[in-house]
Order: sequence, then structure tokens, then C-alpha cells
Amino acid sequence: MGSRNIEEDGVPQALSLEKPQTEIKIIGDEEVNDSPIEQVRLTVPITDDPSQPALTFRTWFLGIVSCVVLSFLNRFFGFRQNQLSVGSISAQIIVLPLGKLMAATLPSKPIRLPLTKWTFSMNPGPFNLKEHVLITIFANCGAGGVYAVYIITIVKAFYKRKLNPLAAMLLAQTTQLLGYGWAGLFRKYLVDSPFMWWPANLVQVSLFRALHEKEKRPKGGLTRLQFFFMVFASSFAYYVVPGYLFPTLSALSFVCWIWKNSVTAQQIGAGLNGLGIGSFGLDWSTVASFLGSPLASPVFAIINVLAGFILNLYVLVPIAYWTNTYEAKRFPIFSSHTFDSTGQPYNISRILNEATFDLDHDAFNSYSKLYLSPFFAFNYGLSFATLTATISHVALFDGSDIWQMWKRTTSAARDKFADVHTRLMKKHYEAVPQWWFHIILVATVALSIYACEGFDKQLQLPWWGILLACAIALFFTLPIGIIQATTNQQPGLNVITELIIGYMYPGRPLANVAFKTYGYISMSQALSFLADFKLGHYMKIPPKSMFLVQLIGTVVASSVYFGTAWWLLTSVEHICDPSALPEGSPWTCPGDDVFYSASIIWGIVGPGKMFTKEGVYPALNWFFLVGLLAPVPIWFLSRKFPEIKWIGLIHIPIILGGTGNMPPARAVHYLSWAAVGIFFNYYVYRRFKGWWARHTYILSAALDAGVAFMGVFLFLTLQSYDIFGPHWWGLDSTDHCPLATCPTAPGIVIEGCPVF
Repeated sequence: MGSRNIEEDGVPQALSLEKPQTEIKIIGDEEVNDSPIEQVRLTVPITDDPSQPALTFRTWFLGIVSCVVLSFLNRFFGFRQNQLSVGSISAQIIVLPLGKLMAATLPSKPIRLPLTKWTFSMNPGPFNLKEHVLITIFANCGAGGVYAVYIITIVKAFYKRKLNPLAAMLLAQTTQLLGYGWAGLFRKYLVDSPFMWWPANLVQVSLFRALHEKEKRPKGGLTRLQFFFMVFASSFAYYVVPGYLFPTLSALSFVCWIWKNSVTAQQIGAGLNGLGIGSFGLDWSTVASFLGSPLASPVFAIINVLAGFILNLYVLVPIAYWTNTYEAKRFPIFSSHTFDSTGQPYNISRILNEATFDLDHDAFNSYSKLYLSPFFAFNYGLSFATLTATISHVALFDGSDIWQMWKRTTSAARDKFADVHTRLMKKHYEAVPQWWFHIILVATVALSIYACEGFDKQLQLPWWGILLACAIALFFTLPIGIIQATTNQQPGLNVITELIIGYMYPGRPLANVAFKTYGYISMSQALSFLADFKLGHYMKIPPKSMFLVQLIGTVVASSVYFGTAWWLLTSVEHICDPSALPEGSPWTCPGDDVFYSASIIWGIVGPGKMFTKEGVYPALNWFFLVGLLAPVPIWFLSRKFPEIKWIGLIHIPIILGGTGNMPPARAVHYLSWAAVGIFFNYYVYRRFKGWWARHTYILSAALDAGVAFMGVFLFLTLQSYDIFGPHWWGLDSTDHCPLATCPTAPGIVIEGCPVF
């Protein structure tokens, strides 16, 4: 039997920091736990009951409901100032009592489908683990997001152009489904191989096992479910305060209240538009909205992210701003917007051909080069560095392990070596036929080309762009899949894709973002599919059931994301335009605003006019080299002083990419997230380890769910009728730091700002 990955005090060990052990023991014909990865041996059971039903009525009902609800909530909150992300863990916890309730109350009598011989039962027996896993996979589809919705939003809300709804719907569906087509090509290497172990899945396995173990209520305490509902009710009730009555609680910046007339003080103290020193939020959506729940992040990762935040916001940006690098004082110290040489917001309409929706080169040359705030400029430089740092870090720290595991994987595939989990899967269940993947691939490529070439070419991307994006994603799926399956890191392709299409096909904003989405998201979706397949592999879920749930879940999620976005974009007046929104309105679209700026930088103007001698920022290309070399001294020190364990926890890609969520995240979000994360995952973990192990994930899910449901309740009952709470000082959803966005260069005139 597989032993559990729980210490005596109940703390999961699935993500051990030690290198994976690869001892294999095979005793005759008896099934033994011969997984070559020690963490898998400690976590994943080697038993299976193939008689347990998986694709039941309960699976379909609870799975589709979870998928729809999470899709709606995540897109709904995606347009709001605090972008709360509701993860699948909320559904994973909530559906367990619902499944047991259905098992206790629904009739078990078989029901025959009309005009067929097929029958099904609404209640085939006790609610089981396999149903729970499949419902969670449905929920994962709803929690994962649909990147293409950003394109739809910037076209309708920012560029104010028409977009055929069928083209938009096809874009949302095809970008999500395309990666599934070639995921099937790599199953043998990334799923069946015991050496590709997908560390993040072990946390899910641990949680599933914990939830399905029989639990007695502790004396004087609460069961996990009782604790969940207690926290959920508290979170639900409290969120009416920051969500409706007192929005200022989301970002409290005391420095600005003390120095009301000082631009410099407000730049330093503003939590939303400055460096955020002394700012914090009394709102769970401030803590978890952009960086995810800090309760689910290991403390070493939180500290690395915090180090990257300090490096960028408290070292690079102040030096650049107060030395006036790149004319920085002409612009706000922190902004995701674009500016011209006079410090005014860049007038995109002056350089766009209205008829063809592309760059007018003569108009651009006679107007101004494109400028960024110092923070936004350095954030792009750090994104370059993160890309190369990830490559060198993985090569130095994990390269030998990855290479050894890849050699064993190819050898195992050639020799048909399988560990106990692969043997059990092949013994009990049919594999998914390869032609299922081929059909998805051919159909989605054809529909992708139709979406871009049809509809009067509204999306601007030609057919060859689709094929090139597919080729890039296909090429990177296997190597990045190997990295993710062994190290839990996934280097993104967004910068590479933006650079390639920006140089090859400049001046067209929608072509750029569509190419990035097809190239980057299709690879990400392929790896998401494979990761979920590996989870099903560990939990002994029939592969065909996994495939159907993922496919239908993705189609449902894409449809709900699209429908929710289209509904809000056409029903909320002035959505995404903070200057025109009524006071207290939360529909500021911070993530879409950043995506819009990226479409200008990479699409309209293009990297050729930004990061070469023709632009302002050619020196940022040095960050590629900085990132490549930065992990080397850490690797050297970790080899030189192996007894000093904390050196090995310094993770350069996380540090350099620490502010990758800024903007739309702001300083107050990072500081609040880090404070809560360090408190729970360092102090509470060390002092109250048993409580931490029992309640942390439950606490996180309950806080998320309470905020989410109250947010929707407030919108449907009050805010949709333009009722935004009592008019008073606290109704302002800003942090009362109006001068933080002011320039400090002499002679720059901005409304509401002093002239220096």
C-alpha cells in the first residue's frame, strides 16, 4: 500500500524541497509501489476500484454547475477594480457535501432515455472519489480563465470598434481548444512516463484524500465543513462593507492623508498609484485578487516575490525616477498607460488609420515617440530578464535531473517500462484513441483560420500567422512540459510571441494580440490538459471520462466567459472608463487596461519603434543578458556552500518576475498579500502546525467564496440599478492620493496637478 504524505502533526509533505529519489523495487508479480519518484510513493495510493462509477449524473450536474458558476464569477470580477479570482478549490470543497446530499436523497431507479436503449441512474450509490475528481476538473476549466476575452474587451471598450459576436465567440473557443489537439501527441512522454511526476498534482491528491477520510468532530471544535461555513458566512457578511458601504477600505494610504499637498509624499505613500509605503487593505479581495490566495503559496515563494517587488519598486524605480532616466519625471511614477513626449496621454487616434485600423507611419513620425512610466518600462525589462533567467535557472539547478528523467522517460517508452500507476490504468481502462485528438486539432485550426480570415478580417491576423503561432506552441509544448512536469515551473511564451509578430507584422494591434493568444495560450492549454490527465492518472480515472470532461468543460467555460463579458460590455455604461464611471462604481477593468496598453506598445507601435534605436528604450534589451547570467552566482554559492540551505531557496526567475502582475496589481495588493502569506505560512505554520494543516486550504476557499457571492449579490440587487451606496468620503474606491499620478518635471501641465 502507498504510504501517506502526512507527518505526525498532519502537514503535507508532497512538495518537499529535496531532490526526488528514484529507487525502484519490483517483487515478483505482486503490485508494489515502484514509482521512481519518492514524493509520488509517499502521496499517491496504489489501489484502484474499477467498479466505482465516474461519469455519473452527479458528475455531470455538479461539474457543469461548478464550471458555469466559476466561469461567471471569475469573468464578472475580472472587470472590477479588485479582480478576485475564485479557484477550483472552492468548488472542490463545496461539492463534497452536495454530492453526499444527492447520494442520500435522489432516487436510484434507472431512467431510460427516450428513443434509445440507454439507461442511467441519478443515484448509482455513495458519492465517490472519482466523481469528486471529475467535478473538480470541470471546475478547473471554469477557474482557468479565457485569455481571448481581453481581445474582445479592448476592441469594444477601449478602441470602440465593432466586432462580430460570432468571430469573438470562435476566438474564445479556438484559443482554448487548440492546444488539446497536440497534447495527445505527448501523452506517452508527459503522462504515462513515471518520471514526469507533475509536483503540483500531489497537493491535489493530498487534499482529495484528506476530504474523503472519515472525520469525527473534535471535542470542542468544528469539522472541516462546519469551519468552512462559519468562515464563509463571516466573509459574506463583511464584504458588504468594503464592497458597498466603505470601498476606501480596499486601499488605505495614510501617508497621503497626512501630506495632502505633497506630490512626492503621495508618490511614496500611494498604495494604488505609487510606491505604497505604509499602505494596506482591510479587504480579502485586496489580499487575494491579483496574486491568488497567499494561504496557498509556500513562504519561500512569497519571500522571493517580495524581494522582486522591493528590487523593482524600491530600488530601480526610485533611482530611475529621481535621476530622470528616460525623462521619467514627465510622467506618473506608476502607470500602465502610454504617453507622448510632452507628458500627455498618448493620443492613439492621431496615429491610427481609422479605415484600416493600422499604424499611419507619417502621422507617427510627425507626432511623438511612445513613452512609458518608469515602472512600466522597467517591468518590461524585467519580463525580458525573467524569460532568460528561467532558462538558465532550470538548466543550472534542474538540468541534470531533467536530462536524466528525460533519458529514463524515452527508455521507458521504448522498453514499455511502467510504474504501478501506469500498469493499473492500462489494466483497467481503455486509452483515448489518437484520432480524437487529431479531429480536435484539424477542426480548431480550420475554425481559427475562419475566425481571423473571415468576418472582413476584423481580427487582422492572416492565415500564415495562425500556422506560425501553432508551430511555435507545438515546438515549445514538449520542452516546457518537461520543465513543468519536473520542476513545477512554466516559462511563458507571451514575450516571445509579441516580439515575433511585432517585428514580422507591425502596426496592427489585433493581429499582435491574436497571435500572442494563439501561440501562448494554446501551449498553456495543452499543458493544463496534460497536468489534469496526470491527476486523473494518479487518481485512476478512466481516460475517456477525463477527456470528455475536459473537452466539454472547456467549451462550457469559454461560452460562459464570452457570454458574461459580452453582457457586461453591452449593459454597463462607461465600463472600463474610470473618468466617466459614477463614484463608487467598481467597473474599472485594470487587467484589460494593461492588455490595451500592450496592444499599443507591441501591436500599433511595435518593438521596432520601441526597443531599437528608433525608440526610447533600446537599453532594455540588456535585461535579456542580465537575466541569463543572474542565476549563475546563486548556483555557484549553493554548490560551494551546500550546508547553507537558504541559498538554494533564492529563486532568481521568481525574483525578477515578482512584479509580473503589476499592473494591474498595485503596491497595496502586494504588501497585503505578502503580510497575510508570511503570517499564516511562517508564523502560524511554525507555532500552530496542526491547525494550519487542518484549516488553511478551507479558510482560503471560504474567504474566496464569501467575497464572490456577496459581490454578485450586491451587483444584482443594487449596483446594476446604479445604486452605489451613501455619498461620503469612504465611498471613493481610490486611496485618496490624487497627486500620486502627477508629473514633477518643470512645465508639464496636467489637470488637477500643480505645475513645477
